[in-house]
Amino acid sequence: MKRAAALLITLSLLGACQQSATAASPNHAVNAPAAVRRASEPTGMQTAVFSGGCFWGTEAVFSHTRGVTSAISGYQGGDKGAANYGQVSAGRNSHAESVKITYDPSKVRYDQLLQIFFSVIADPTTLNRQGPDVGAQYRSALVPLTEEQRLVASAYLAQMKASGKWRGAIVTRIEPNKGFYPAEDHHQDFAAKNPSHPYITYWDVPKIASLRQLFPGLYKPSFTRG
Repeated sequence: MKRAAALLITLSLLGACQQSATAASPNHAVNAPAAVRRASEPTGMQTAVFSGGCFWGTEAVFSHTRGVTSAISGYQGGDKGAANYGQVSAGRNSHAESVKITYDPSKVRYDQLLQIFFSVIADPTTLNRQGPDVGAQYRSALVPLTEEQRLVASAYLAQMKASGKWRGAIVTRIEPNKGFYPAEDHHQDFAAKNPSHPYITYWDVPKIASLRQLFPGLYKPSFTRG
């Protein structure tokens, strides 16, 4: 039974975020503008959900962000019963690979998380695609969990469209919160557990390097697990 379970995990990892490394360049960082509308959040820990393509990289970047105390890979946009990697990766439902983070707004505000997201994680101009991963399950989306997050996200997307930083049209959307469902255990802390995985070294290590370069005050060298 243990051997069968291990085989299933291995096969699922081989099918995850594994398109050819030559499909596109990993060096896509953009120095996104600082938000004009700063988030006004209450004291205490807050949560936020981001859909930014393969959740391994989204989780890795936020796990290296100061003020983030938890980053969980998972699925959002569909029903609980359909929230499993086999169905989501095959594009059989409306879920998107996503990450739910817990953060301290006294150290990093929601608008700063948006700036990081669009600078080093997600390309807001590619519809249903991030890097080599294609399909609606890899779309970029913001999922506000509070009214303040919704207002800040709406203002920031409008600011992005007017900034001229991106050549293509901004297609990232704000999506309603339909629930977040954690992914399988072997997807959690994936970059920390598998630092030599080809996908991680080619696609996600450059994102972390860009976080360190563009946001030195918000970068932390340690990886926040869980």
